[in-house]
Amino acid sequence: MEFFVIGVIIAVIIAAAFGFSKSGSGGNTTAEPPHRIAGRQGERVATRYIESILREGDTLFTNVSVSYDGRSAELDNVIVNKYGVFIIEVKNYSGRLSGSEDDYEWTKVHISKAGNRYVKSVKNPIKQVKREVYILAKFLDYHGASVWVEGYAMIIDAASPTESKFILSSLADIDRAVHTSEKRRLNSSTVDAVKKLLSQE
Repeated sequence: MEFFVIGVIIAVIIAAAFGFSKSGSGGNTTAEPPHRIAGRQGERVATRYIESILREGDTLFTNVSVSYDGRSAELDNVIVNKYGVFIIEVKNYSGRLSGSEDDYEWTKVHISKAGNRYVKSVKNPIKQVKREVYILAKFLDYHGASVWVEGYAMIIDAASPTESKFILSSLADIDRAVHTSEKRRLNSSTVDAVKKLLSQE
């Protein structure tokens, strides 16, 4: 992967170590597990990298909650511009992933420093982001903003087990995804309407 992914990994490791040592002091008995700290910090660092490719007219929303017809979704990053509405879901995995684009779950294998092998099932982020696209598009349409929504997953600290147009692995991938469109461009009033709806969530 390109340099930005390496930077994200380093930042995640440092943040996890700092968070763990901090939570271990002061008698805090409800310390957050290191992997959760690392995951949250990884998302924040990834968001800063996403911000670096934004252009004039782009607006980035983070941690957006939307719902439609009883279904809800938490969206890590949503970029709105004249090209459309784009979801970028960030996943921080350690270990080796296996699975296909159509699998409901992927398998993650992690080998510890001691040589212990840990196997865990994780949600397929491609399936997850497709669901998020559906909910966000329906939510916006319900409120009068019928727009083209695209979704992508950005995987940190692991390689995607499958080639897919829904997986982003570099800054160039992100830039190309949100600044190129074969669809009809959005006019300024539609862009403003979408921004208003998302800013209220």
